[in-house]
This record gives sequence, C-alpha cells and structure tokens, in this order.
Amino acid sequence: MNSSLLSLLVLAGIAIFLILRLRSVLGTREGFEKPVARPDTLRSGPRQQFEVIEGGPDEDIIDHVEDGSDSAKALAAMKLAEPGFRVSEFLQGARQAYEMILMSFERGDVDGLRPFLADDVMETFEAVINQRNEQGLSIEAEFVGVRETVLQVATFDRDTNTAEITVRFVAELTSVVRNSDGEIIEGDTSEIKRQRDVWTFARSMGSDDPNWALVATDG
Repeated sequence: MNSSLLSLLVLAGIAIFLILRLRSVLGTREGFEKPVARPDTLRSGPRQQFEVIEGGPDEDIIDHVEDGSDSAKALAAMKLAEPGFRVSEFLQGARQAYEMILMSFERGDVDGLRPFLADDVMETFEAVINQRNEQGLSIEAEFVGVRETVLQVATFDRDTNTAEITVRFVAELTSVVRNSDGEIIEGDTSEIKRQRDVWTFARSMGSDDPNWALVATDG
C-alpha cells in the first residue's frame, strides 16, 4: 500500500469519527423544523390570560357601575375595608333577600321580616301589616321571578365604615287581596303583574355580622 492511499484512509477515518461525535452531541433531525424563536419574541398564551396590570380596573366593580364614578370609588373603599367583599355576590344575595322580604311582607310574616330590616323600616312594614289585619284583609301572592337587578348608587362612610348600596329590582308576581270572607276584592290569580322597587341596604364593613339590613325603600 503506497503512502498516498494510506493518508486518504487516515483522513477518511478522522472524518467519520468527527461526524459520529457531532451526531452524538447534536442529535438527528428529520423533516422540516421551524426556526427557533429568539427569547425576546416568545409569548405564552396562558401567561397572557393571567397577566395582572397593576392599578387596572376592577371588573367586579365596573361591571355594575361606571369606572371612576363616585359609586365605583365607594365600592373600592368597601373592598379595602373588607377584602372578601364582592359586588356580584352582594347583588346575588340582595336578589334573594328581595324575594324573601317581599313575600314575607305580602303574607304578613312580621317575625320573618324583623332580622332583615332596620328598625324604622320594620315599623313601617309592621304598621301596614297591622292595618290590613284590622280591616280583615289578607294577601295571597305567588312570586314568579326577578327580571332585573341593577346597582344604582353606592356610598361609603370611611369614619364609620358604613356602606350603603341602592338597588333597583323589577319582579313579576301574582297577587290578590281577600276580605275576611275569603272573597277576592282586588287582583286576579291568573294575572302576572310587574313590580318595581328601589331598596337601599346598609352594613358596617369588616364587622362580624355578614348580614345587610334594608334601611330604605322607594317603590
């Protein structure tokens, strides 16, 4: 074997060795591969969804009142006084309280009303119920449902931590008035009527008592 052929074999062996080493380090690639993006252009979808912008609007508030309004500021102050407070949860509870209070009033259930009403509102409700009883009148009502629950105004007294929220309700129900003989003197059991009420609820934020009291009504 001459020296030239020997040199070629040695070079070929070195080349094969280098190729094998490169394959073991870099691995093998088959087919088309997308170019690797630069680190500064990488974006992760899930991370964007949970990105929090410091100082951004609170959707739990601006879903119900105008951003930057006095009511929005009052609701934000309520959350500072009681971090667990949520406007949407309050409105859901107010909706349930509205049905319960309204139907207790229609039925003349004084004891059922007392835990949820401020003293002056309770006196007014009780006076109407007593007047009906004295006249021998009774109301037969069936609640159909709440069609609208809208937060109208919110205020917060920072000195006393007292919050007040006014809500407009639109409900549907059937209602008839019966005399002492059980005869219908007003209304129709088959007629669904729409009732509108504006009620104000109040509570001391941060207190141990989680219940809101009805402090004012405006039908």
